[in-house]
Amino acid sequence: MPDSDVSPLRIRCDARALQANFRWFAAKAGVPAAAAVKADAYGTGVAGAVPALLAAGCTRFLVSSWAEALAVPPLAAGLLVLHGFTADCAGAALALPQARPVLNTMAQVAQWAQVFPARTADLMVDTGMNRLGIAPADVAAALALVPVHTLHSHLACADQPGHPLNAVQLACFGDLVAATPHLAHNLANSAAVCLGRDWSFSGVRPGIGLYGGHPHEDAPGARVATPEARVIQQRMVPAGQAVGYGAESMAAHDRRVAIVNIGYADGVPRGLGRHLFALAGDRRFPAVGRISMDMLAIDVTGGDVAEGDWLALDWDLAALSALSGFSEYELLTGLSRRAPRRWQ
Repeated sequence: MPDSDVSPLRIRCDARALQANFRWFAAKAGVPAAAAVKADAYGTGVAGAVPALLAAGCTRFLVSSWAEALAVPPLAAGLLVLHGFTADCAGAALALPQARPVLNTMAQVAQWAQVFPARTADLMVDTGMNRLGIAPADVAAALALVPVHTLHSHLACADQPGHPLNAVQLACFGDLVAATPHLAHNLANSAAVCLGRDWSFSGVRPGIGLYGGHPHEDAPGARVATPEARVIQQRMVPAGQAVGYGAESMAAHDRRVAIVNIGYADGVPRGLGRHLFALAGDRRFPAVGRISMDMLAIDVTGGDVAEGDWLALDWDLAALSALSGFSEYELLTGLSRRAPRRWQ
């Protein structure tokens, strides 16, 4: 990552917004919430997100792999590795005694039992998503091989409250809960938390909702991440002339254009184009022309903007997703590592 003092772009991250979102999901669920910090805390930077979440009362975190687990700042809180365990990850597991794998296959169960026969793990069960997890019929065999703390599953359609698969998966998981009363049970991601407390069980695993995503109309959506970049150059573009590649966006009038130091290599997809705006003070200015690899043009006509100024992109996840077709997940996790994360 570049030195933050000289980088011409940055991601400004709001710790209070993250904490408010976390507290909302924990209160909504009514049970302990473990924060998903995979994909570098959904693009916001795990080094800043984890301390903010700890301060909000989070005591358990989720990552996808052991490589991600090693990148989490040192902490005494629990750590869950969602993609399980293979024997070549034993060194990482030894280095992280507070971490538990969420075992997804019987082969992973066997490997964990061989390498760490007395160490507790978690277990993922597939209740209908057909992605990760052992079959419900294999749960008893897995429990005979390894000590298990929590039984997990994952909903395929939690962001579609009326989808019939939700009820099917809830019933299947309910049967597993009834058969394993000695275990903890965890089913709900951000969207499922919003479905109500019938989905909470012993704990929940919010992710996108913590970082300003909108998995449900009731979710708070406090914005956590805002890309910002410096103005490299300003220029007057006469009426009848265009800006950038392809000579698109011909102007009917003279306009003042700021060329900003951020582009698709930094996670601002070309497809956002006409949907993107920048903020300067209380003014909102539209992007014009094609987004380049590491530049984009903003029409700042009538605004108080100078070369060297910082402009913030209006990174409204819900609005940009609805207009462009890019998911909120892509808009967050795609933000470039060229941009230092500035937590405030």
